[in-house]
Amino acid sequence: MIATNNPTIPSFDLAGKRALITGGSRGIGLAAAEALAAFGAHVTLAARPSADLNSAVERLKAVGRSADALEIDVNDTAGVRSAIAACAPYDVLLNNAGTNQPVTFLDVTEAQYDTIMTLNVRAAYFVAQAVAQRLVAAGKSGSIINVSSQMGHVGAATRTVYCASKWAMEGMTRAMAVDLAPHGIRVNTICPTFVETPLARRMLENEKFRSEVLTKIKFGRLGQVGDLTGAIVYLASDASSLMTGTSMIIDGGWTAD
Repeated sequence: MIATNNPTIPSFDLAGKRALITGGSRGIGLAAAEALAAFGAHVTLAARPSADLNSAVERLKAVGRSADALEIDVNDTAGVRSAIAACAPYDVLLNNAGTNQPVTFLDVTEAQYDTIMTLNVRAAYFVAQAVAQRLVAAGKSGSIINVSSQMGHVGAATRTVYCASKWAMEGMTRAMAVDLAPHGIRVNTICPTFVETPLARRMLENEKFRSEVLTKIKFGRLGQVGDLTGAIVYLASDASSLMTGTSMIIDGGWTAD
C-alpha cells in the first residue's frame, strides 16, 4: 500500500477508518471485510450470533487484520439503533444483508413478500440511517455502500419481489445521497450479477437455471466474490470522493442489451 499526498494519484488507503459490514459472516460480506481490512480499515462484522461469525473474525485476526463482531439482527430496528449508538461512528457501511425467495408472481405469499422487503429494504434503510446519524452527530464524512443487484435495473422471472426490493434500494440510495451530501456522506450501490455465494448456490445447482444465467452474462461465467471487492474498496476510499447517488453495475454485461 503506497500513501501519497499528490491529489492526482488516487488513494485507496483506509487506515484509521472504521467499516461496518452487515451480513459479514460469509459470502460477499466476508470477502468485503477481508479486502477493506487489507487496505487498513478496522472491520466490524455484523450478523446474528453464529459459529460462522466467530470464525470469520478469528480468520481475519489470524492474518493480522483489525476486526470484531457485532451480534445483531438487522431486522430489529431498535436493537440496531442501540448497538450502533453504543459504538464509535463508522466511516464506512457496507449494507450487505439480504435475501431472496424466487417464486413466480402468481404464487407469491404475503409472508414471502414481507420477508424479502423487510430485510432488503426496511432493514437496509434503518441501518444506513443509524450509521449516518452517528456520523452527522460527530461531524464526520463517510461512505455508505448499499449492496443492490443487477435486478435493480432489469426484471426477471420468479423475482418480482426481489426486483421490487432492489429497485427500491436504487431509489432510496439516490435520495439518501441528496440528503446526506451536505454532511459529506456519500451513498452508492454496487449491483452484482449472480455470484457464487451460499445464498445463490442453492439456485445455481439447478442446471437449467444455471445455463440460462450464463447465456445472459456476456463473459459466460458466474461472478465470484473477488469480482466485487475492488469496487467496494474504491467506494469506501477517498478515490471515489466525488461519487455519490449512483450505481456500479458489476454484471458481466447482463444489462448491456
